[in-house]
Amino acid sequence: MVTRADRRRARIAHGAELAARGLLDEGRVFRLAGSDDPAMQIVLSHLDASVVVVGARGSFPALRALVRGEADGAAVHLRHRSGTYNTPFARALLRGRGPHVLHLWRREQGLIVAPGNPQAITTPADLHGRRVARREPGAGTRVLLDQLLHEAGAAPGPASADYGSHLEIALAVAADAADAGLGVRAAATDLDLDFVPLVWESYDVILPEIALGAAGPLVAALHEHWVRSAITELGGYDLASAGTIEPVEDPPRSQR
Repeated sequence: MVTRADRRRARIAHGAELAARGLLDEGRVFRLAGSDDPAMQIVLSHLDASVVVVGARGSFPALRALVRGEADGAAVHLRHRSGTYNTPFARALLRGRGPHVLHLWRREQGLIVAPGNPQAITTPADLHGRRVARREPGAGTRVLLDQLLHEAGAAPGPASADYGSHLEIALAVAADAADAGLGVRAAATDLDLDFVPLVWESYDVILPEIALGAAGPLVAALHEHWVRSAITELGGYDLASAGTIEPVEDPPRSQR
């Protein structure tokens, strides 16, 4: 007779299961659509052609690519109205496909301002009437900025342009084309700008169960010591959950 304890001992560890999937998917390319992030560039530099970036930058374009089958995973950082990051979007868009979340890191987003913060910009409310460098519509950072401005009741001045990356946001501030912009700490540090921390957000890859094996090289890179060290040196990153994978379950009926 096989006992419950025997069944528990016979279960394959998640890491071993992922390795087995990787063997089955050997040679398959993992197509990653996603949001702009300095740490992701470090990870991608460690990978060979087993992971390729597809589509436009930004969380919403990444989700569209995933739903259309143009990508195997979407790197996103989207805060749901419930306050939860990413998981609700994985559940809704990958229903019936075994949605999973591959945790990358938590990162610090804040206001990038000129050295010394001469305009004393310390909260989203201080952006009212200011020149604010903004990401393009559909980018997770643009969504976050719009949420923060709405909550603060602030209306920035007219935007002269949309910017395609955190570095471009920082460059706009450095060139005095903007009074402030929302971005990651690393972008401010790169250009010797000041940084006003606002929120920590979860940056994850959402993917269907069928893509878990192909994601193996990405998961392995997240556990490499030098990759983690290089990301830590950027500042503003928390790697406590990096490389862990969680299935996305439906919430209890009482919470739907």
